[in-house]
Amino acid sequence: MAGVASHLLPLDGFALTQTAAQRYGKEKLLARSVRPPDFETPVVLLDSYITPLEHFYVRSHLPVPAPLDAAAWTLKVGGEVNSPVSLSLDEIKKLPAVTVTMTLECAGNGRAFFEPSVAGIQWEKGAVGTARFTGARMADVLKRVGVKTTARNIEMHAADRPLGTMPAFVRQVPMAKAMHPDTLLAYDMNGQPIPPVHGFPLRAIVPGWEGAYSIKWLTTLNVLDKDSDSFWVATGYRYPTKRVAPGAAVDAKDMAPLVGLAVKSLITKPTAGAAFPAGKVAVGGFAWAGENDITKVDVSIDNGATWQAARLTGEQARYSWRRFEYEFAAGKPESVLILSRATDSRGNIQPAVSQWNPSGYLWNQYDSVRVEIKGA
Repeated sequence: MAGVASHLLPLDGFALTQTAAQRYGKEKLLARSVRPPDFETPVVLLDSYITPLEHFYVRSHLPVPAPLDAAAWTLKVGGEVNSPVSLSLDEIKKLPAVTVTMTLECAGNGRAFFEPSVAGIQWEKGAVGTARFTGARMADVLKRVGVKTTARNIEMHAADRPLGTMPAFVRQVPMAKAMHPDTLLAYDMNGQPIPPVHGFPLRAIVPGWEGAYSIKWLTTLNVLDKDSDSFWVATGYRYPTKRVAPGAAVDAKDMAPLVGLAVKSLITKPTAGAAFPAGKVAVGGFAWAGENDITKVDVSIDNGATWQAARLTGEQARYSWRRFEYEFAAGKPESVLILSRATDSRGNIQPAVSQWNPSGYLWNQYDSVRVEIKGA
């Protein structure tokens, strides 16, 4: 998720990073920015189906707002509705509760690997995680206020505030997605109240779409009869409608809003540079594809010359990643490049080369880990 400007750590960045990490309980994560906090999860910590809260990546476009008082907080719902309301958290919690297991991924995850490079937070592989979110359906709130037939989009506003000339972080979701029964106004994450850095007391959960739709510290749902003119809708989070040459400028008319996620896999074991004696080498990881299911993951140990099907194991849920496992026999001493590629339920196959785009979104080429076989 690209910011308006890049963020660099100062010379005393290590101490500042440690302080920020401790403040948010993210000591084991990599700081890509400290103000606002952007923390990436090392791949080695992504080897469980549900990502623990302390290991879940953090993406913030603006500074985390001052601690919000849940008792005084309200969600305002207005615009193209018959009966505007302000709802307390307790009132939202009285609505039927729904839990959705979802893989949340920053659209810019992998941006650091694009060539030529693009501006924005230089995420590598760890701006992704899977959690169980519990909350009320956004549709139940919208039905309560009586959405007019003119409604096209829901504009979402949050409690975080911009610095200087930065635009407020505002997103919109089309009516069809807002009314989907899996789109939530979430107050719990992994069975606990959502932590402040992840959006306490309420965040939108828009499953299967890139992470910026799941806006944190939600305060307002504004029903519109048109598209929002917010920077983050009109200009940000847009993707070329056709393939472009790396480094090329892209005209606005050739861009469209970015919505879903690309089919993708991530090898979580073994770790890069690991050394093994001759024998069996276990490979594992996760694959995901937004709103689509994962139907297959293939692994190659000969630089992509041949591919073998991995086993799909463990829990399966729509919008969440699927575990894959593979094992190969290592014999002579050599360097082995392990590749993985996923296929989704619409037949999309993870590509050998990601499509370059000026914002560095949706990096999804084959994942790779190189290991060394030391022989018997």
